[in-house]
Amino acid sequence: MARESKISAGSYDLNKFLFGGYETDIITTIYGPGGSGKSNFCILTATSQARKGNKVIFMDTEGGFSVDRFKQIHEGSKEEIERDLQNVLILKPTSFKEQQEAFEQMLSHVKKGDISLIIIDSIAMLYRLELGDAISANDSGKISEVNRKLANQLRALNEIARKQNIPVVVTNQVYSSFTQTREDQNTERQVSMVGGDLLKYWSKCLIELQNNYGKRKLVLKKHRSLPQKELPFEIIRTGIRKRGLF
Repeated sequence: MARESKISAGSYDLNKFLFGGYETDIITTIYGPGGSGKSNFCILTATSQARKGNKVIFMDTEGGFSVDRFKQIHEGSKEEIERDLQNVLILKPTSFKEQQEAFEQMLSHVKKGDISLIIIDSIAMLYRLELGDAISANDSGKISEVNRKLANQLRALNEIARKQNIPVVVTNQVYSSFTQTREDQNTERQVSMVGGDLLKYWSKCLIELQNNYGKRKLVLKKHRSLPQKELPFEIIRTGIRKRGLF
């Protein structure tokens, strides 16, 4: 029997917004500044899959996975929560080298054929630190090596999604730059993802999270079948929900 083409994102409003949830044969990248809700989106999806008895790999590079948050979203009994937590394999690399090793561990689990979702939260944080050290040392060889390793990781995730129909959800950090417009000399703030073109190339779905003084908004930037659109949302105890317009 064919696998579903989408999995639940863990929220009625988010599933409706995405016409069914996250697609299973692609990489979905959720990016935004700190405090915008990236880890919440990841835990929400992981909890949804774990409750269905599905196995989830959750690579946590920033310490964003919270068992307490899992319990809040789950809302089940203590026994049900403990049972479903066993369906989530947490990998916690603390360096880019350890992230590479965690990928090898992840691939060995995928080969067993019982993984239904892969989450990387976040994909580029440790890469950014490693790249920064290489740039500071003015080591062009190391810079190329770090970029190549990240590209290989993304290529591996893409292959898993396409060939095994396992949805991959990754988060990413952003940085801001400022440009001056010619017309009126005003300064415009540009938000870009860490890793830039690499993440854009390998991700078929791009979701930007914005947080404007506590007013959060999801912007669907790229999708294979949906137009660019926005969803104002708020984080609640049991996940997220749509909120009124800004």
